[in-house]
Amino acid sequence: MKRITLLSFALLAFASCGGGDEGMDVEVAVPVSVEEITPGSIEEFVTATGTVKASKEVTISAEVRGEYNLLENPGTGKTFALGDIVSKDTRIIHLVNPEEENNIRIDAKKLTLETARLEYEQQKSLYDKGGVTRLELSQAERSYIDARYDYENAQIRLENLHITTPFDGVITSLPYYTRGVKVAQGVELVGLKEYTSLQLEVSLPGKELGRAGADQKVRIMNYTLPDDTLSGTVTQVSPALDPASRSFKAMIEIDNPDLMLRPGMFVKAEIVVAGRDSTIVIPKDVIQVKQRGKTVFIVQKGAAQERIITTGLENPEWIEVLDGLEINDRLVVRGFETLRNRSKVKVVR
Repeated sequence: MKRITLLSFALLAFASCGGGDEGMDVEVAVPVSVEEITPGSIEEFVTATGTVKASKEVTISAEVRGEYNLLENPGTGKTFALGDIVSKDTRIIHLVNPEEENNIRIDAKKLTLETARLEYEQQKSLYDKGGVTRLELSQAERSYIDARYDYENAQIRLENLHITTPFDGVITSLPYYTRGVKVAQGVELVGLKEYTSLQLEVSLPGKELGRAGADQKVRIMNYTLPDDTLSGTVTQVSPALDPASRSFKAMIEIDNPDLMLRPGMFVKAEIVVAGRDSTIVIPKDVIQVKQRGKTVFIVQKGAAQERIITTGLENPEWIEVLDGLEINDRLVVRGFETLRNRSKVKVVR
């Protein structure tokens, strides 16, 4: 009785320690996530960085000396200030200089012009009737032309007493002067920049020479605008490399209608050098590089199927597949690291 009990215990112990081979070949299904392949588009781009500049900028200085008077901005009801948006030909500052105004004698020159004009018209009428010679008509015409130039020059000199904007823009510098203080000729009075469009000069690696060209589209990003991307266009490309850096220059014009970017900001530019629509595009991080080539896994009938692929265009996140995959294939995007060809898989979300 004792021997039977010991034998039964030994058999149970052997079974519990795996003495049988039932279930040894059972394969555990690997959990994976898949995405069905659909036609997509891809862009290949060259990345560069740089500092943006205003498309137009100017510093306006006093052409003549005079008493400083900062004028009122009609749009704000206050005197002009930094950051004000102004239109072309807006008067910002008036310099009062009675001596200069007297020397200009604008009223006298205007009257002289009117008199010369009337004299010329009278002489022309008489010449048509044979009443004066050609020489007399020419002398009257010359007097009229001289008077017109004198008056126009006087207008220019008088306008020098006003600081006027030469284009639409934003006031970016406005040195402070007390109202009525005398400022000297040549003193800086206002700085203006127009940056509804911006300029960006970038250096590109020499290997991209021939791929980057004028009229290519550009995406512009700035770290202060994480959710906004501005658009731009390549306007010029240098045909030669810098012998020291082995790079070449390109100029980019950026559309900035809402003034989101400001001159002096550091930006990242993506120059689109190639693109394709209605093609197979997959994430780059699902590709495994093996001795046989680039491989990915798809799922068919509950098992992983390894595919060797041929690739085309690519960017940091995506890559085009030219051969090896088809539309509607179920691509493994997570859990592929431990898979082998024909591994049993369980698709999870």
